[in-house]
Amino acid sequence: MLHVSCKKQVDTNNNNNTGGGTTIPNGKPLPTGAVDGVTFINSGTSVIFNLYAPGKNTVSVIGDFNSWQPTAMNETPDGTRWWIQIDNINPATEYAYQYLIDGNLKVADPYTEKILDPANDGSIPASVYPNLKPYPTGQTGIVSTFQATPTAYTWKVTNFTRPAQKNLVVYELLVRDFVATHSYQTLTDTLNYLVNLGVNAIELLPVNEFEGNDSWGYNSNFMFALDKYYGTKNAYKAFIDACHAKGIAVIQDIVLEDQFGSSPLVQMYAASNGAPAANNPWLAQTTTHPDGVGYQMNHQQAATQYFTENVMKYWMQEYHIDGYRFDEAKGYTQVVSTDEASWAAYDASRVALWTKYNSYMKGLDPTFYVILEMFSANQEETLYANQGMMMWTNLSGPAEQATMGYATNPSWDISGLFYDGYGFTSPYGLVAYWESHDEERTMYKNETFGNISGNYSTKDIPTGLKREEMAAAFLMSSPGPKMIWQFEELGYDITINQNGRTGDKPILWNYNTDVNRRHLYSVYAQMIKMKIKNPVFASTNFKYSLAGSVKTIQLTDATNNVEVVGNFDVTTQTTIITFPSTGTWYDNFSGASINVPSVNYPITLAPGEYHVYSTTPLNY
Repeated sequence: MLHVSCKKQVDTNNNNNTGGGTTIPNGKPLPTGAVDGVTFINSGTSVIFNLYAPGKNTVSVIGDFNSWQPTAMNETPDGTRWWIQIDNINPATEYAYQYLIDGNLKVADPYTEKILDPANDGSIPASVYPNLKPYPTGQTGIVSTFQATPTAYTWKVTNFTRPAQKNLVVYELLVRDFVATHSYQTLTDTLNYLVNLGVNAIELLPVNEFEGNDSWGYNSNFMFALDKYYGTKNAYKAFIDACHAKGIAVIQDIVLEDQFGSSPLVQMYAASNGAPAANNPWLAQTTTHPDGVGYQMNHQQAATQYFTENVMKYWMQEYHIDGYRFDEAKGYTQVVSTDEASWAAYDASRVALWTKYNSYMKGLDPTFYVILEMFSANQEETLYANQGMMMWTNLSGPAEQATMGYATNPSWDISGLFYDGYGFTSPYGLVAYWESHDEERTMYKNETFGNISGNYSTKDIPTGLKREEMAAAFLMSSPGPKMIWQFEELGYDITINQNGRTGDKPILWNYNTDVNRRHLYSVYAQMIKMKIKNPVFASTNFKYSLAGSVKTIQLTDATNNVEVVGNFDVTTQTTIITFPSTGTWYDNFSGASINVPSVNYPITLAPGEYHVYSTTPLNY
């Protein structure tokens, strides 16, 4: 009986879809149904190892099951793969193993779902990862593991309906800097905080294995293995299940633009300096763009596309996740660029590639979220948005200026909240944000560099927090998906550069009991819930004026009319606001009402004063 160990894509062509052109005398075809990595047969008492390694002279498997003595593997007739069946396996036992290539290179399986790392596993507490298998004595390097019958997880929510893109409010977080235990269990126990905030999606920084433990996670090395520093597979599944039970989607940040040096994709075909060699099936020899950090994946290669789609499919099906945010999506190209401008220029090869990948994911799951950190030309991003993909839209610069109270250097114009300025026809193609993991915290900017006029200072914490409330009102009022970074709703004010840009940051849950910070949380919660529960916030009938000191957003539809107004200057401003209709308008934060006798309504606003008016009270 064939028992496939995990939900990876079955290799039906036996050549990794790369069209191997070599004929190997006495080559042995890969058994039908064998997947990349390991496949269990005979009720888990036998395992087939399958490694894509074209051009190698010999490949053996070593592990607990053969006392770490090499067992030679069979080469397939086309010269692309190596495989072997090992019998007398105990299905309940977890085994460690590696591949020995050409007699001298030991690597872990690129498709393994769990690794053992002698340099980093020792700092993972048993409270986070109980009963972690000890690293095998006498071995070196990262090793793979497999187990035919691990403890299964029984999903409680099997019919989760994802929030519509028009209502999507994403909370981006790094487990390490959100809960002190850095564990999925504690994160699960903390979900009510986010439920009360009203967000309907959580976006996690990368959770697959990466180099080290203390990291943002963008230094990827094993794309199918869950990083153990945050917990077990079943703990992560329980977290996702709990999110779904509370109406929250789970989005994973994922890095498939590059790999780091401990990745077997790098090591299997490396030059003497450790960089990818010319014959590497997956990676380019040189980075083609100005922002490379690891070794760039060559997405023009068939082997890379095959591997990438397998990764996409695995997390979607194994963990029931709801979307990906693709880091550095602009780097999925082999077109050489020398600066940011040329890198962002329209790239037809990149468009073709992302069209292919998006179609693949949507073919597996039509409602799956695809979010790109692209930052390319509007012409290119429009094509992606029109296919249902969402573009990260970084508005940190103008937002910082606006909350600090500076009109220029750069401009405080926040018109980028609206999709029409990019030429999009899809109103839901932007994921706009003030803060992300990669940007400075606006409250830190207020306190450190804020503008002052007389007795009014945006450096003052209560004043700065009030301006954060105003910024939240504008962020959540524009149509389309939105994102906030962890603790932005409490005015987190520790610089991104403390302890190094990617280093640990203090987890300040005590902010939740500070009256001014808690009020900011309540404003975020009310704005998020109003955005989700009132159709007018998804209206495509809007007007906005977001370049001046007094900023306005106007939204109208058959259900309601909304006028958002705020004074981002540090002095009192008197101006005329154009309302869509006369009559009584309700102030959704104060509970008061105003009478608008003429659509051109004169108003005087103190610095930092804001209002969200509507013709009928908004639901929240």
